[in-house]
Amino acid sequence: MEWTQEKRYLPYNKWDADTLLHLQAQAANSPAQMHYHLRPISGLVNDPNGFSFFNGEYHLFYQSFPFGAVHGLKSWWHFKSKDLVHWENLGIGLEPDAKADSHGAYSGSAKQIGDKLFIMYTGNHRTDDWERIPYQIGVWMDKDNKLGEKEILFKNPDHISEHFRDPQIIEKDGKYYAILGAQDEKEKHGHVDVWSSEDLKDWKELGFLDFSDKDMGYMIECPNLVEVDGKNVLIFCPQGLDKSIADYDNIYPNMYVVADQADLENHTLMNSSQLKNLDDGFDVYATQAFNAPNGKAYAVSWVGLPDISYPTDNENWANCLSQVKELTIENGKLLQKPVDAIKSLRENEQSFIDERELTTKAGQQYELKMKISAGQKGNLYLQANSDLSENLKLSFDTENGELVLDRSKAGEVSANYGTSRKIVLAKNKDLDLDIFVDHSLIEVFVNGGEHVLTGRFFTNQDSQKIVFDNETSYQATLWQMKTIL
Repeated sequence: MEWTQEKRYLPYNKWDADTLLHLQAQAANSPAQMHYHLRPISGLVNDPNGFSFFNGEYHLFYQSFPFGAVHGLKSWWHFKSKDLVHWENLGIGLEPDAKADSHGAYSGSAKQIGDKLFIMYTGNHRTDDWERIPYQIGVWMDKDNKLGEKEILFKNPDHISEHFRDPQIIEKDGKYYAILGAQDEKEKHGHVDVWSSEDLKDWKELGFLDFSDKDMGYMIECPNLVEVDGKNVLIFCPQGLDKSIADYDNIYPNMYVVADQADLENHTLMNSSQLKNLDDGFDVYATQAFNAPNGKAYAVSWVGLPDISYPTDNENWANCLSQVKELTIENGKLLQKPVDAIKSLRENEQSFIDERELTTKAGQQYELKMKISAGQKGNLYLQANSDLSENLKLSFDTENGELVLDRSKAGEVSANYGTSRKIVLAKNKDLDLDIFVDHSLIEVFVNGGEHVLTGRFFTNQDSQKIVFDNETSYQATLWQMKTIL
């Protein structure tokens, strides 16, 4: 199919049911499809949106173009969960059916207020001359998941360009705030813009958030501010960031800073840290985080990147979401850990001690927890075939404190931004790994979530060997993981 502009923005009611059913079957039956992560029901998955707790359950949407593995007319697809692991598919939750979102329901957030869920998002509208107007829209959802009337809250002011999107709704000290990704009109630099409202109807701009004296590139997307163990963590995606400011390898990074306090009224973060990568792997972007009523901070990421293609594009589906991660701060470090409920997916437990070859039949849905003793170097091959010509490789050096994830032999993956990712760890320490594999997705939690390496890979589904390249002192447990969708 040739994806013309007209085809990408064809109204949903112009697509026939047979086409959609075929696309859903393609996505469901693909050998590379994930089975215990949220994945495309059909077509393309984009940013996680509206992550919230409402009516006694967790709600999560993702941005979706259900008709192909391309960026077109976006809607929100809706899921809910009691435990952040088992998700119920509720179908399309937010359609681009108003003039203000005529060319897509773009990213946004949600918060329970009273007995309803308030959703705030960017409506992408194009004029006949293809001029973009980014409207910030508010809409209420009731306990039956029914939406009220959409209301335009505000648009980009004159000093902000058309790149103005991804609002996060925040309630603090009896007042409502929204932070948005923005690009100033004059200098074309990226910012986080802060707005406030007393009633969720009338909004005023407070100014750009002061959290760094560095140039943040030409645009910031998907800003999220959450409280974590008494600190304030700003998660965001700067585009065009100079690598002298913060080192990263992906086309665009997903970064964070930790601050002592957030003064939104004066649009300032107090004593914020240097920028750091939220994920040290290949494919995490547009992470959305929120504070649940229990005070915990949870985050979920888009596993995909703008302007990057993947082999499954040829099967008319693309991307997925990460598992939900709980955020904590320990000894001044931000940690990301799997939520406890992920353990409910475990079955068929196997234990290993110092065996060079763990298994040749690991399957494609598993969790592998492993502790590698200090003072060793070697390679752990995952999803490998018999002669190791195909594999995902984890190279470890616990003596000098290095870990490398290498996907150069892991099937057809984009090599434009390198095929390995390295992290630096404490020297002469044991190495704790919690590895999750789901068909074409790997997530590696290192040393209790001190680092996370996330990436897609496309080895043959029959390549299931787990083996070390030399004798290694370690302890490990392997579980198969149940399917959730």
